[in-house]
Parts: sequence; C-alpha cells; structure tokens
Amino acid sequence: MKILLVKLSSLGDVVHTLPVVQDILAARPGAQIDWVVEKSFAPLLAPLLASGHVQRVISCELRRWRKAPLAAATRAEWGAFKKQLQAQPYDAVIDLQGLTKSAVVARLARLTPGGKRYALANQTEGSAYEAPTRWVADVAIALPPHIHAMQRGRELCARALGYTLSPVPDFGLKVPPALMEHAQAAPETIAFVHGTSRPDKQWPLENWVTLGRQLIAQGYRIALPHGSTDELATSQAIAAALNVDDELGGSLASRGRGTGFAGSQAQRPLGGQGSTRSDERGGAIVWPRLALDALTQHLAQCAGVIGVDSGLSHIAVALDLPHVQIYNFDTAWRTGPLPDSARPAGAGAARQLSVFAQPTPSVQAVWDAWLSCLPLPAQVSEWAALP
Repeated sequence: MKILLVKLSSLGDVVHTLPVVQDILAARPGAQIDWVVEKSFAPLLAPLLASGHVQRVISCELRRWRKAPLAAATRAEWGAFKKQLQAQPYDAVIDLQGLTKSAVVARLARLTPGGKRYALANQTEGSAYEAPTRWVADVAIALPPHIHAMQRGRELCARALGYTLSPVPDFGLKVPPALMEHAQAAPETIAFVHGTSRPDKQWPLENWVTLGRQLIAQGYRIALPHGSTDELATSQAIAAALNVDDELGGSLASRGRGTGFAGSQAQRPLGGQGSTRSDERGGAIVWPRLALDALTQHLAQCAGVIGVDSGLSHIAVALDLPHVQIYNFDTAWRTGPLPDSARPAGAGAARQLSVFAQPTPSVQAVWDAWLSCLPLPAQVSEWAALP
C-alpha cells in the first residue's frame, strides 16, 4: 500500500504528526509512506528515512514561492516539485494540515485505481482550518472538536485506513545508542528552550536566570539554543547572568540560597545520592546556531529540557526526555505533553509535564514540575541536603 502524508508545517505540527508513521506501519506492515513537508522542516524526518519507515520526503517551499509566484526561479522549482510529487500514484493521500495549501498538494498527487484522498471534515479547537481541504477529498472525516493536536492526526489516519490506535504514541525519534551512552556518561546538561514564534508565549528573562542558578547549584550546566538574532541575544543574556555567579566564585551552597525556592525544595538535589557534579561542570553555554537535525542530536544528549511552547520543546517530548513545558495560555491540553489521564495504566511517573498560569507560571511551579519529572534512583532512599 502506497500512502502519501501531507503535513507541511510548522515545526511543532510536524513533530505532532510523527507518530502517524509508526501507527500506520504497525497496522499495515509493508506500507510505503511518502511525506510532503516544507524544506526547512525536512531534516526532522531524516531518521525516518534512514530507518526506512518513510520512503521519500518530498520537500517544497510554498512559503517562499508565494512571495514571488511569477518569478522564473519559482516556476522552475514548482515544476520540479510537481514532477517529484506525481512520480508515482498512491492508494491513499491524507491531508493532515487542513489548509488550502495542503489541499492543493493533495489534489495534485496522483491516485492508483481505487485510491482515495482523505481530509478533515471539520475544524478542531485552536487549530486553523480551511474548507478547500474537504472539497478536494474523496472522504472527509469528522473528528471531535476538543482533541489534542497529536491525537487529531493519529485519529484521522486510523479512521482513513481502518485500524485501531495503540494507547502510546511512538514518534520514531529514538536516541541513537551512541548518543544515549554519551548522555548517561555525562548527564549534566539541561537545555533551556526560551525561543518561540510569539512574544506572548515567552517566559521572563529573570525567571530563566533564577531557575538556571538553582540548577547550577545542583551541579548542572545550562545549554542555550537559539534560532534567530533575537533568540541569540536572549541566550547570551541568560548565559552572562549565570556565568557571573561562577566568576564570583560562589560555592554551591551559597548559590542555592536566595533563589526564591521554598523549604526543602531548595535543598533537594537533582542528581541523586552524592550529587557529585561540581562547579567545573556548571555554568551556561550558548550553542552555535544549528541545523534542525544537528539541534535534535544536541537535545538528545541532554539530561532534560525546560522550555516554552515551541517546536523545540515538542522535539524534547518526541525524544522522550525529562521535560517541563511552560504555558502562559490554557492550551497545554492541545499541544503539550499528554496528561496522566492519557497515559496507560502502570506507565509510572510522568517524565514530561506542562505548567500553566497567567500571566505566567512562577519559577517555583516550574521547579516543582521539574523535580516531578525526575524519579528517585532505585538506590537512593531519600534526597540528601546540599553540603
């Protein structure tokens, strides 16, 4: 069975669609899956290509092409894209985007005799939707309006192809063994994902600094990714504030004080018995600006990620890293880590949590969530106080 998935953008939306591939392969062994995606997000699918789970990634640049639709370069690139898209027919073309641009791509794709196009029949809460997606579909599938973004895609494909979903999503972004060994050998780095496409989703700079000081006091190092000039400036500001503490020669104990954490929480080591990670591993580092695939590998080597609602935070979820996702709006139910109610019985403590408050969550709330994402090592009966 040849299947074409159409999910073009954005980064978070593409991440939320990843489990669809593993769902299909589990239900339809031998299925051949192609995926149409914006070129800038194609590197995220490289592991699926390498594993053979996806046969072809068909890249497009609709965002750029529409800025100069009549330019000679645009017409040439569009022609090349259309040729690649129509190189083979499909038994099923599934529009997972629900927009006019994805409907155009789905309509251009060729079908086998008996093949069908599938799409959403209705808008779901908090998601964009445009009617042409159902106009070009042979089968339009209605979904509950209140549904998580990841479950929406999974449900659409399951109903289109007639299979039952497994309770636990598999993103297919398994950490390579070599990277896993590296992370276990040096598990001191926590990535702060502060960048987001919307200013109203950001967390205050002073909160990042306060949280970073507490983590450094526990022996951790803070890594700061960025994807734009503004994000680089923020990363540099956080790093400067955190590294000043090291330059002043403050002890771990003194840096653990006065951070605004309540009671025993300020004394609870993150690293378990001994908590031997020391000043030499502390401080903050600003990562260079990285391509998406390289950035994903860097995140995979971290002990965990704390971040705002952004594509990188969703990648942390896909990598199954300990993760806290920070929300200034009550939308975590739609895009955040799946709540405990969606986890199968016996799955253990959640490794990934969302924190929501208005105008923004407190540092204490984020810290408490972070501690909840880190279960006690088996050999430790209780958390010792910092020296």
